[in-house]
Order: sequence, then structure tokens, then C-alpha cells
Amino acid sequence: MNQILPKKFPKQFEKLLDIIKTYNSNYEVDLALLWKAYKFSKEAHKDQYRQSGEPYFQHLYHTAFILAELNMDTATICAGFLHDILEDTNISEEVVSNEFSPQIVQFVKGVTKISGIKFQSEQQEQAQNFRKMLLSVADDIRVIIIKFADRIHNMRTLDALPEKKRRRIALETRDVYAPLAHRLGMYRIKMEMEDLALKHLEPRIYKELNQKITDHKKRSQNDIDDFIHLINTYLKEENIEADVFGRIKNFYSIYNKMIRQDRPLEEIFDILAIRIIVNSVTHCYSVLGIVHQNFTPITERFRDFIATPKSNGYQSVHTTVIGPKGIPIEIQIRTEEMNKTAEVGIAAHWKYKEPGKTDELDHHIHWLRELVDILKNDTKDDEEFLETLKIDLFHDEIFVFTPKGDLIKLPINSTALDFAFAVHTEVGYRCIGAKVNDKIVSLNSRLSSGDRIEIITSNNYNVSYNWLRFVATNRAKHRIRKWLQRHEFEQSIKLGEEMLELGMRKAKLSAKIKDVKNRYSEFGYETINLFYQAITKSELTVKHIINEFYHKKEKEQTEEQIPQFRQYRSTNGISVSGYENMLVQLAKCCNPIPGDEIMGFITRGRGITVHRYDCPNIPNLEEEKDRFIDVKWSVKAGRTFVTRINIICEDRPNLVYDISQVIHDLHTNMLNINFSTEGKLGRGQVAIMVESLKHAERIIVKLKNIPGILTIDRI
Repeated sequence: MNQILPKKFPKQFEKLLDIIKTYNSNYEVDLALLWKAYKFSKEAHKDQYRQSGEPYFQHLYHTAFILAELNMDTATICAGFLHDILEDTNISEEVVSNEFSPQIVQFVKGVTKISGIKFQSEQQEQAQNFRKMLLSVADDIRVIIIKFADRIHNMRTLDALPEKKRRRIALETRDVYAPLAHRLGMYRIKMEMEDLALKHLEPRIYKELNQKITDHKKRSQNDIDDFIHLINTYLKEENIEADVFGRIKNFYSIYNKMIRQDRPLEEIFDILAIRIIVNSVTHCYSVLGIVHQNFTPITERFRDFIATPKSNGYQSVHTTVIGPKGIPIEIQIRTEEMNKTAEVGIAAHWKYKEPGKTDELDHHIHWLRELVDILKNDTKDDEEFLETLKIDLFHDEIFVFTPKGDLIKLPINSTALDFAFAVHTEVGYRCIGAKVNDKIVSLNSRLSSGDRIEIITSNNYNVSYNWLRFVATNRAKHRIRKWLQRHEFEQSIKLGEEMLELGMRKAKLSAKIKDVKNRYSEFGYETINLFYQAITKSELTVKHIINEFYHKKEKEQTEEQIPQFRQYRSTNGISVSGYENMLVQLAKCCNPIPGDEIMGFITRGRGITVHRYDCPNIPNLEEEKDRFIDVKWSVKAGRTFVTRINIICEDRPNLVYDISQVIHDLHTNMLNINFSTEGKLGRGQVAIMVESLKHAERIIVKLKNIPGILTIDRI
């Protein structure tokens, strides 16, 4: 049944249509649906009011209006009208789906906060809502654009809320939504979010900036107009049509520059940028030549984002020149299409309207696809998830090249190892070194724009916990963690089975081994592998298994026969809660030595295991807090401890001899040294006896000075 449209629409709706008409020539086809969404939303929220006192529908209308300003399609604008309907009314998902479409319902669900769950903290609630929203983005990027429109209008009307809530929303906007808009190339949205956040987080500073920038613009307007007139004159002489105008940079970026440079506003020169919009890429470079011919350029400030676009699709040529009065002026040169993309970013890519745009859209949001994949496959805690999200959002870019000349974009501070994982996960896993601009460097070497990188790999997997300390990309961190988790699980299964079989044999119960393995479920484990892992982690001891399965006489006979693995009784090395001579073992995974911060963990049936405080194998503090115990070093002079050092180096004659000589000259006992070569690199491990952390560090410093040594890591 067709909907009857009124002869005259309300002024609000007419205003919305005026925007839509500018970019949608077929708007009349969608008119009935738009009108229905407008009316449906207004009726559903008719008795609801915002804290400012205005009808709640005004927020929904303005959200839809912002989406129209971003040139969004009809389904997205309708979702803007309806985005709070599931959260704030009794209308069901089924009703909305029947009245509109499943697609619109999916958009609404994507931006709807999680309800019906009691969260332990605001941070947990925030993390889960972000996680839910970003997973919805995997299905359709328009979900995030609706959320941006919703957030922009909320920020514009934040004054009515209590100060504590204003600050929380402003912080969230500044730290997550604005960087996310930046990564998606939506600079207009990003800048407004940042400025509004600054207004509510630093109201005094915002007010002062507003006044000073207004005064500055009034004082310098004539100079700005004269400079624009000069530019226009030079362009007309070359018959180049262009739109030239001045733009004050957003308050937040100016404020950041003042903080970063520790200067007052009066000493910040580039608060204004001149933008030149031309018809073609050819004209962009022609204009650049004209500008540089007539004004002195500051070469280190030149950036060509047309030849090497940013990952969010941004393209423009940036140059800074010395203006007529000796003041630096930034100039941005771009085409009309580039300017539109710079303003609205990902919203300019009509994947959902134009066939064939899929690859282009995916190219610009490849990083977001990867982030969503991590969310689907990872089980980070909420704090780590938020940190991951912020790390992925906050970065500038560098542009580096493969040996074949292919361009790869990475975050600033990326290392050679980040590059390896960007090329391919397997390349990262097998990476042992890199050549940057034909010079061999270590994996933790920072890269710069323009570097040409060749990764050196081996046939073996070389993943190390140390890698997590210096990689910058989420892709690398995620892949490294996944490999380590999988590898540790496999190792723990093997060790657990060995411990079970050895314990059963020592207890003279070899004939019962198969029986025990078949009865793992009686201890509550779903698989035999989880059963073995529990034995490795001392959640379950062999003694306890035997006690549970066999009669008392057998228990009494076997209790003393159950072996204790890798135990020794400390003498004066470790003091436990003020007492010495406790049953203690130093963890083999991290080899703590005096000077390391340490913590003790009670392992059932095996005394206390002492780990370094930063050891990745320490059990979960929250889950196992009752089993941690205070320990401290209590070492007599002259006692030594084993520590192991990993070395990656260039393959050259006499290097192993040089390493041995340094250790000998420092009067240190070397237990063993083992090196192998792979291509042009050597890698090995040295085990030495040291008295303390300072002793080990002195040796490492000396070893680093040996020519050809690339990286040294203490295990």
C-alpha cells in the first residue's frame, strides 16, 4: 500500500530535502521512505525530552541532517532518524524491520549500546560498546558514519549535561572518535570533534584561543587577502582556473602545537593555511611550480600526498613558503575530488552505490578490517582492547619500499620487524634480520620514509617475547601473541604428558597410564590436551591424580615416590616472607638473577617458583592471587647464577672468538656458546655465570661494542 505524501512538508523536512537534492538526483524515489522515517521517529519519541528541555526528536533530526551533509544514501539517513529507537523506546527490532528493512535495522543495532548487562566498571562498558560497534563495521562501514553524526550533534549540545558527564564524553570523543574519524579521512568531522572536546575539557584555554585567533585574523586579514590576490594573479597569467582561499587551522591542532613547541600563540606562525583547488592533477603540479617560482619554499616542509596518498585516501600537495612579509605560510594544493575526500573521507566512497568501488573502499580501510579481524579472533581484556584501539588510531605514517619498489605504509616508529609482518605473516615469523638501504640492521631498527627494506629469513621460526617490546603495529603484535600462545600450548601439552608418564612410572603404576589418560574428563577437562596443560601449569599434580584414582594403600606407597620436577632447596639465594631455606626453584623461562625484580608463585607439590616480575609466563595475577608470595634476594658474596644471552650478528670471521675474549677479559665463567649462520647473519646463545644484574649488564654493554653485533637480548 503506497504512502500518501502531504502537499506541503514541515520546514525542517524541506531543509533536509534541500541538502539531499544537491547530490541525489533520484531523491523522489526515496521521498516516501524518508518521510516515513521522519514521522515514525517523531511519534516514537514524542514524550521524550533532552536535559536541555528540547524534544528528543531534535537530536534524531540533526543526526539525519549531518548524514545528509555527508552525502549519505537514504538507508543511512533513515537509520539516523531511528538510531535510538531500540535503546530508548519499547518498539521492537521486528517492528522496525517490518516497517523499514533488515538493512536499516542492522545499522540501528550497530550503533545501539549494549543493554541488560551489568558491567563492573565504566571502562568495561565503554570497551564492550566499542567492540560491538566495530564488529558491526565489518558488515557495513556506514555504521561508524552514523555514530559520528550522532556524536557530533551530542558534542554540539553538551552544555546541558553535568560537568562530570561532559568531561567523560569529551575525553571519549577526543581519544577515540576523533582519531577514528582521522584514520577514515573524515577531517571535517575530526576537527569539529577535537575543537568541541577542547571546549569542554579546557574551557578557559578554548575561550582565550577563540579570542586571540579572532583578533589575529582581523589584524592579518589584509595580508591574507593580498597574498591570495598575488596567487590568483600568478595563476591567471598561466591560464589556470583555481579557487584560492584561506583557512584557519582548528583550535585543537593549534593548541597541540603550542604545547609541543612550548610557545605562546603569538609565536606560532602557521595557524593559517592557503588552499588552492584546481581541476586536475596536472594543474596541481603546475601550481606547485608557480608557487615555488615566486616564493621561497621551506624544503623540509614539502609533502606530496598525491604521489603517495595516506592510508585513509587523503591526497594533496603540501608546501610551506616564505610570504611577502617574511612569515611562513602553508599552502595545500588539490583537485575538487581530492578536497571532497579530504572533507568527508570514507563517506565519499560509494561502495554501496557504485559497483566496482569495493576494492577502492577496502584499500582505504584495510587497517580497520585488520582491527576487526583481531577483535573477532582475540580475547583481550577490556583495558588491553582500549589500549590496542588507541594505539591503532593514534599515529602518523611513513612510506617505505620493498626491494621490487612496491610501496608499503606503516605507522611512524615502525621497525624492520613490523615491515616483515606487513609483507606476510610467515615472513615475520621467520625473520632474523633486515637490510635497509643495503645495510644490515637489527629487527628493532626504526624505519624512515623512503627506506628500501629487504627481509632476511631463515627456515626456522624465530618468534620471541622480546619482539613485543619494540614492534609498533597491531598486526605484528597480534600475530606474535598468537604464535606464542599456540606454541606454548603445544609445548605445555607435550611436557604435561611427559610429567604424567614419568610420575606414574616412578610410582610403579606404568600399567595404569593408559587408564588415567582415558579418564581425564573425571577432573572436569573437556579434552586430553587441556588435562595435560593443567599438569604442566601445576593446576593438577600427578600425586593428586593417583590419590583420586587409586586406593589408600597405593596412595601411601606412592606419595613419597612422586617426583618433584626441577627442584632444589635454596640456601641463601632467596628469602621467602622473611624465612630462608624454603623449597624454591628459579624459573627456567626467565632465569632471574640478583638485581631483577622478582615474585614467587606457589606451585602445588613443587614449592615456590621464582619469576622475574616482567616474565610473560607468570600466571594471571587476578585468577591466582592467593598463590603469589613475597620473595626477595638474600645472596652471599661470590655466589653466581646462570643467565643466557641471545645474539644476532653479521657473519664474519673471528666473531665468536671476539665474544669469548670479551667474556674472558671480564673474568666471567662461560658455560657454553652456540652459533649458527643463516645467509649473511649469525645467531647464537651464550650461557654465562654472573653475580648480579649489573654484572650481566656490564657484559652486554661490552658485547654490543663488538663490530658486527646487531642485537643482544637477555633471555
